[in-house]
Amino acid sequence: MAAKPDLVRVGNGQGFWGDSLIGPTQLVTKGPLDFLTMDFLAEVTMSIMQKLRKRNPDAGYATDFIEILERVLPICQEKGIKVVANAGGVNAVACALAAEAVIQKLGLRGVRVGIVEGDDIMDDLGSLIANGEELANLDSGQALQSRLGDVLSANVYLGAEPIAAALGDGADIVITGRVTDPSLVVGPLLHRFGWSLSDYDQLAAATVAGHIIECGTQSTGGNFQRWEEVPDMAGLGYPVIEAYPDGSFVVTKQPGTGGMVTCDTVTAQLLYELGDPTRYLTPDVIVDFTTITLSQQGENRVLVEGVRGKPPTPTNKVSISMHGGYQAVGQLVVGGYDAVKKAHATANLLFDRLALDGVHFHPLARMVEVLGSNVLFEGMLAPATPTEVVLRVGVSDPDKARVDRFGRELASLLTSGPPGLTGFAGGRPKASEVVSFWPALISRDRVKTAVSVREVA
Repeated sequence: MAAKPDLVRVGNGQGFWGDSLIGPTQLVTKGPLDFLTMDFLAEVTMSIMQKLRKRNPDAGYATDFIEILERVLPICQEKGIKVVANAGGVNAVACALAAEAVIQKLGLRGVRVGIVEGDDIMDDLGSLIANGEELANLDSGQALQSRLGDVLSANVYLGAEPIAAALGDGADIVITGRVTDPSLVVGPLLHRFGWSLSDYDQLAAATVAGHIIECGTQSTGGNFQRWEEVPDMAGLGYPVIEAYPDGSFVVTKQPGTGGMVTCDTVTAQLLYELGDPTRYLTPDVIVDFTTITLSQQGENRVLVEGVRGKPPTPTNKVSISMHGGYQAVGQLVVGGYDAVKKAHATANLLFDRLALDGVHFHPLARMVEVLGSNVLFEGMLAPATPTEVVLRVGVSDPDKARVDRFGRELASLLTSGPPGLTGFAGGRPKASEVVSFWPALISRDRVKTAVSVREVA
């Protein structure tokens, strides 16, 4: 039996679908690395992918991943770096086929591609409900049955175990659908260190590691409050975890890259999307964030240790997206000494004119923002009185035709409203589908995962 490693390096090169293409290349070329992870998914991303797949059965995955793979795979194969990504979205099989096409295009041989499936329960909702899974909205308590016809996508958050299984079967690339973001890191460490699923402290530490790097450069100086202190933001380094068998780890970045890794930058990311700090729930473990200790271990090196974990809950979270009607948003530039007053008057005029034509929007279905008057931090900063602002106005409604009617009326304000309106260059805003989020829980024993690994000849 091969000896267990004393150190495993994991770097995350994508924080979302649309992140910079620079990150993965930087991570695999600038320094040592064992695993390259890429996190592409968010709740709204899943619904977008589901709609793409409905139009084209070969779509529904993060296409950026394929472009990235073509850039980095030869280097990864040369250095023995494994790739783990949730790029599969709602069509992991199609994503894997696209990855195999890249492997063949590059002329590589013997590359093993693993697929993790089982998160997509869209086609099983009816039978799950019939067998007692209410999939009730966690916020409202409403049972899913009453809204079943509006569902666009439904995906269970899977954990690290199937990722570790794929790596254990020799996968060089692991493609998943909806797994929890930290599990992309937990899986490789679970595999390499040989932890059991009851090593809760180690799993908790790995989960914290995954949480710290899941948003890419948000732990190395990106989106940092004291942004002026961050050196070389153009060359911002993507984060690397140096993990040890006991669960402790160092947060760092590759040599020669920009940004900085300090207790403050790491703490800023630790607090991201954090509810109860004593019960951070994942399919792998419950983490107590109050047990975490950070210490600076030199330039761009933060040691994280002391993390404690508990057994996971008997349920997994399900991310369900719903059809929520339609919306449209348009904008105008408003200039003049009374720009803010004029912008609000213009918005009122728009809705009054629509009402004259029998098109009424409830106040809660309207959005009026006067950008430049401190609306972003309303109530925190004093109102501003600039001489030019952007009026951003929108509506939402179940009726697509009514929303389109709003878009048609907006342009008329240029000649039939106050003076000083301009900037209407993008055409009439058209109705687009609103996707609403429905969080729910499902019993763990209802979740069935499937792992397959295939070698590309």
